[in-house]
Amino acid sequence: MEDGIVKGSARMEDGIPMILAISNKYVPSKSEKYILDHSTDLGYASENNPMGCDIWKNANDSLANDLKLYQTDIDSHTAAIKVFKALPDLMKLIIKSSKDDASGGYTNTSRDKICNLTRLHPDGLQALFPSNQLSFIPSGGYIEPLLPPMRDSKICTTGELMKHLMSLDYLVHDFEHMCRKLKPTSKRIFIDMGASLTFHGNAQPAVALLNLYEKFGFPFDHIYGFEIIETPPEEVYGSLLPEKYFPSYHWINVGVNHTEGHRLNPLYSILSKFDEDDFVVVKLDIDTSFIEVPLAHQLLEGGTDGIYHKLVDHFYFEHHVHLGELKRGWGESMKGSIKDSLELFYGLREKGIPSHFWP
Repeated sequence: MEDGIVKGSARMEDGIPMILAISNKYVPSKSEKYILDHSTDLGYASENNPMGCDIWKNANDSLANDLKLYQTDIDSHTAAIKVFKALPDLMKLIIKSSKDDASGGYTNTSRDKICNLTRLHPDGLQALFPSNQLSFIPSGGYIEPLLPPMRDSKICTTGELMKHLMSLDYLVHDFEHMCRKLKPTSKRIFIDMGASLTFHGNAQPAVALLNLYEKFGFPFDHIYGFEIIETPPEEVYGSLLPEKYFPSYHWINVGVNHTEGHRLNPLYSILSKFDEDDFVVVKLDIDTSFIEVPLAHQLLEGGTDGIYHKLVDHFYFEHHVHLGELKRGWGESMKGSIKDSLELFYGLREKGIPSHFWP
């Protein structure tokens, strides 16, 4: 491994290079590390709305080549997801296997057989990224590098900002790695802070994310949707929410509170009630910096005895910092710089929370 690059010839264990399998530290990709190390030189420490897309248009030769290769890889990844045949509920397979195994338990052999079903490529997720531009986090596996403009890079490379603004194609999830962490008793939880089902019209990013998890065999047992804008339950359940989510959806039509220990702080009142064997995803997008930034920093700090670092399996956050491409939409909600955001998400990943920019 060199500068965040994992060579393809590395010995493998559980579908990942041995050097990463035994690592307990976050390993950023080469391009992510370069941008973090040079964020000030790149203008990302400024609060004068620098353009995140500049690295995709005006980078030095080495970085420009890396990003070009990565874009080709991410396009292949997107295409593979589109043709991937939806899986059944993996938890049902795991529970059945735990009952059927002659040994009386959920064995590594049965685990591998089930979790290999999530592979987008016979040789694993990394085979779709020959440029070796994925980052790696021990708690979550391979993950997309942290790159401005904190969105699908096609808003930069195609010039079609609105077409790609809400795309999730830039996200990379290592479902095989996630599956290997599940146990027969695991519960799958989605905590959605900013759960409006009307804000983006018929194309709801949160629903798209739920559909993605479900496609790979991860339907959620409980979905907690916090939303401050009053929406009658008859509208939520009568027309807005897809019917398949009725058994698991909890509509909580109040705003969240960032005060630690407050009953409307979902990190305290919901997240902390689960345990490390559960699979917990947290999304934070309430467009109110003085509430959501403290919540993100509470995750970074970890809560009592670092419990949040152990409980959160994936975190999605739309961090409203000064970013030229989005200044019109974000307006006065922008606080801080792109550099601040890169450091926050990098810090979360270092603490063991696979964290993603959210559109």
